[in-house]
Amino acid sequence: MRKLHSWTHSSLTLVLDHLATIPEGDYAKEVSGFGFATLRAQIIHIFNCEGFWIHTLQGARFDDEDAADWPSVPDARVLQRDVGANSLAYLSGLSDEQLNADTELSFSDGDKAVRTPAFILHHILTHAFHHKGQIVSMCRTLGHPAPDTDLNQFA
Repeated sequence: MRKLHSWTHSSLTLVLDHLATIPEGDYAKEVSGFGFATLRAQIIHIFNCEGFWIHTLQGARFDDEDAADWPSVPDARVLQRDVGANSLAYLSGLSDEQLNADTELSFSDGDKAVRTPAFILHHILTHAFHHKGQIVSMCRTLGHPAPDTDLNQFA
């Protein structure tokens, strides 16, 4: 799972590398038809999701980052580094048994759920790829087609 997490972040780094080549105005330009209307908002949302779920697994509170507070691609790289490091530190402390054991999750609204950490990590990674696909589509719409960002180049 740690290796899959690292490969996913390597793929996201390729996306960030591409985003660093486009005009700054396009990074924050709204593109209709997407739930998160800017490239910046999509990227920050990916890292917010990962941070939220890892903190929830740890029983810790998480406050979403505001995309406006991370205005540039270099800023997004800092957030990626911090969120990814926290995730890997958490995962490194789990045995295979713990990774696959039911865990009670508590949410700020009082709701509770039972999931395995492996299930939550699977969600984090598939969610990242969903939004990575949206980012690639948005780049194409903005006239900046992205290179191949798939996992096959890391395995």
